[in-house]
Amino acid sequence: MLQPSLLSLLIHSLLISLVSTASPVGRNRQRRDSGTVWATPHDAFSSSIGVLGCKVNTNRVAYWPQSVDCTNICIALTYQDRTVHLLRIDQSEGAYDVSYDAWNYLYTGYSATDKPAAGGPIEMTYKDVDASNCKDLIDTKHGHLPLSAANSMNFLTSCLEQNNTWVGENYVLYNILDSLCTLGRDETCDLDYPNANQAACPHQLGLPDKLENLPVYNIRYPSGEKVSASDGQSAPTDDEEDVGTSLSQPSGKTLALVIVLTTCLAFGV
Repeated sequence: MLQPSLLSLLIHSLLISLVSTASPVGRNRQRRDSGTVWATPHDAFSSSIGVLGCKVNTNRVAYWPQSVDCTNICIALTYQDRTVHLLRIDQSEGAYDVSYDAWNYLYTGYSATDKPAAGGPIEMTYKDVDASNCKDLIDTKHGHLPLSAANSMNFLTSCLEQNNTWVGENYVLYNILDSLCTLGRDETCDLDYPNANQAACPHQLGLPDKLENLPVYNIRYPSGEKVSASDGQSAPTDDEEDVGTSLSQPSGKTLALVIVLTTCLAFGV
């Protein structure tokens, strides 16, 4: 039979262990900044923290089990002699998923749209790197992380409450409701933190206005087909996009001809 003092010590140790595991500090201790993972392909963009897919490279995203960090959001993933940088802006339920195109490139050396491959988990090495390595994956002024002003506040305030986090110092809010950029307005908003917990936008925050011309695409596994993330429709080809652009933006010669004809009509020529 255990002595009372020994029993108390065991109970105390067990409680400390449980608290440490459940607390953020305990979780951070479990996190490693480098190592080996079995990477799997992921073909549907999402972001649990509200990063906007229309303003980042959705072909370079990591979906890993750990909660998204306020500073360590950029990962270098390596297989053989190939390395890609990935934004870690979503959380998986256990798998080490990465965007299909990134996985395909690491595995084969080709984009998934050029030579799609199929396969399961592949052993790869990773390392947390400075977020500046992922700035070319972000299409915003100064490379700031684009967040939904309506749906990212819990994550953002958790970063702002900490000192000197990368997200807290490098974010931009948009009046866009969803990560697939289908609703809202393409306008930036300001947050007067900590005096306010809601962003101020040029138009009312959170209105579900239909957004157009901000497409988000997925690359389907294992076909390599590029499709709209919102409705699954095939993406326009480069030729179709060029035609659409030429129709919506007349050439300089066309504009000059219109001006000449208008002038002639005005002077009765």
